[in-house]
Amino acid sequence: MSTTNYPSLRGFEHEYADVNGTRLHYVIGGQGDDLMVLLPGWPRTWWQFRKLMPKLAERFRVVAVDIRGMGDSDKPGCGYDKKNMARDIYELVRSLGYSKAHICGEDIGGMVAYSYAVNHPEATDKLALWETIHPNEGFYGIPMLPQPAQDGLQWWLAFNMVKDLPEAVFTGRFRTVQDWIIEHYSGSPESYTEEDRAIYAAAYNTSDAIRAGNAWYQEWHQDMVDDKEYPETPITVPTLFLAGKSAPLIFPMIEKKAADIRTVELAGAGHFLSDERPDDLLAVLDDFFV
Repeated sequence: MSTTNYPSLRGFEHEYADVNGTRLHYVIGGQGDDLMVLLPGWPRTWWQFRKLMPKLAERFRVVAVDIRGMGDSDKPGCGYDKKNMARDIYELVRSLGYSKAHICGEDIGGMVAYSYAVNHPEATDKLALWETIHPNEGFYGIPMLPQPAQDGLQWWLAFNMVKDLPEAVFTGRFRTVQDWIIEHYSGSPESYTEEDRAIYAAAYNTSDAIRAGNAWYQEWHQDMVDDKEYPETPITVPTLFLAGKSAPLIFPMIEKKAADIRTVELAGAGHFLSDERPDDLLAVLDDFFV
């Protein structure tokens, strides 16, 4: 049963798949021979790719997925480490009749995409990530206290790792969080309609949804253990990495992780590139996925 009312997206259908012990909701369309999988992040859903999907569908069979714990997908009590979530996507790809796919991800979805490429290279054509990197021990160095006049403290990274409290604070009030994130981490708050804001807020407004979304963060410790077990250069497939405001921080880290990587900075962009800079993002993706 759908928990979120989405406007129709012409040429796309809502579907569900039982994979890896959970049920995933996804939106699928396009007539291309190659499969492209889009994985969203916090606090978003598949809807964050709405501006990209029609154009991508001209060349690819496009699947935008609500990852485990998100939107209309199941919200089980466990299984939120990124290696297991990558297994969800691997089994989804196989269930759709494909042996390989292009994998794209933003934010938390990018962490899952990264893990997919590392753990299932034989099932990965090309990898595109933006505004994210797989959790590693460097995350422990993220400051909790802002410097004077510092803008955009990422307070939710630690807050979402606290059990039970976020649900108690934000259940029924998640629109406040959405609006704050948009105003402080978006390069262009005006790119979000009232409808977009309401859709995203509704997807995280229940206690169960907040609990599941926070589990992505609470498994970072296990993700870091997995990261240490990966090879020094874990990504072997062609990789594209884009960033807006996080470019100076993340570019040095991601460039060491892939043998064949292209990095692109979208100057002046905020954190949510697919929402805010879809035309620029599409141009880069179109050039990469030739």
